Amino acid sequence: MRSSPRRAVLAAGTLALAVLATVGVRFTADAATAAAPAAFSHPGVLVSRAQLDFVKGRVAAEAQPWLGAYEQMKASRYASLSRTPKPRATVECGSYSNPNNGCTDEREDAIAAYTDALTWYITGDTAYAKKSIELMDAWSATIRNHTDSNAPLQTAWAGSVWPRAAEIIRHAYGTWPNQARFATMLRDVYLPVVIPGSHSNGNWELSMMEAAVGISVFLDDRSSYDRAVARFKLRAASYIYIATDGAQPKYPPAGGIDTPAELVGYWQGQSTFVDGLAQETCRDFTHTGYGISAIAHVAETSRIQGGDLYPELQDRLRHALGFHTKYENGTAVPSSICGGSVDKGLGPVTEVAYNALHNRMGIAMSNTETYTVAKRPQGSNNLFVAWETLTHANNPA
Repeated sequence: MRSSPRRAVLAAGTLALAVLATVGVRFTADAATAAAPAAFSHPGVLVSRAQLDFVKGRVAAEAQPWLGAYEQMKASRYASLSRTPKPRATVECGSYSNPNNGCTDEREDAIAAYTDALTWYITGDTAYAKKSIELMDAWSATIRNHTDSNAPLQTAWAGSVWPRAAEIIRHAYGTWPNQARFATMLRDVYLPVVIPGSHSNGNWELSMMEAAVGISVFLDDRSSYDRAVARFKLRAASYIYIATDGAQPKYPPAGGIDTPAELVGYWQGQSTFVDGLAQETCRDFTHTGYGISAIAHVAETSRIQGGDLYPELQDRLRHALGFHTKYENGTAVPSSICGGSVDKGLGPVTEVAYNALHNRMGIAMSNTETYTVAKRPQGSNNLFVAWETLTHANNPA
């Protein structure tokens, strides 16, 4: 798990609340617009009830690609009913997962809880709902904090997945005596760490905002939701470049990057900017995929909640996906991009945005389509992405 930024000046860490005031000049009226609905829709983190019902019907009809995606999920270690949760009071995560004291256990237990919730919804087998609850209860009874240099990112990754499981169990299954304790865990252990944001590489802050948005939905916390969406918009706009930004990308919302030279350094030395290039493209496509995925996840949740961000994000997302999948599909990298060499490995991150932009909005995305179809069923990256061919492929809901 590579997460440390290249430059010491960009070291990891959350941004203190007071710093927000110092960068207020970058909070445009549009970015600060309240986004929370009058009442949240549940289940409503990444997947809605209508989407779940569509998937359930497609699997029951043995239709593809959903049946194959379901079978992939069901055969994974995350769907095992013999899984034993491994909670810790303190999860200690250093750079590159060194040390790794509970980091993998926490992320994978969260993915397992989500996997079990999905499996219950599709099959009706209550053993899976009970297993999901067992995993969530074990962690809510135990965890108190995250420590070491990767603590903010670890909190974000696990904090992005827990609400997906919890939303399905609480609002569709319903029988969960310890749900209030789980809510307290999200409110006290996760939300205070992720909602201030980060001045590290952009995938950190985008993942943190994804977690903050999902947690806010589960908690019915309109104030935190609005705050997270406002910060998310700024980071998304500064993470992916499009020509309408001008001669260079937008400056990030925090971290002291405010000169062209510093911006080029922050963009891994890349000084030629083209539609769809991301702040971490020349680092590697894997971390870039984390950022693109988090953007799509927040946009999908916002759509479910009635404050659709896709129209605002569509040009950045379609260009970012098209740009990166073009090279994943085999197009030669020109010398103007990352010196002519990129580290590929975008991952299973295209289904959500591709379905929203291409299938719902009618945007042509040939490079992304080629990549997405070839990678089906898209499974899990074992961090915070899981089963998105199953949940979002050609899903009209």
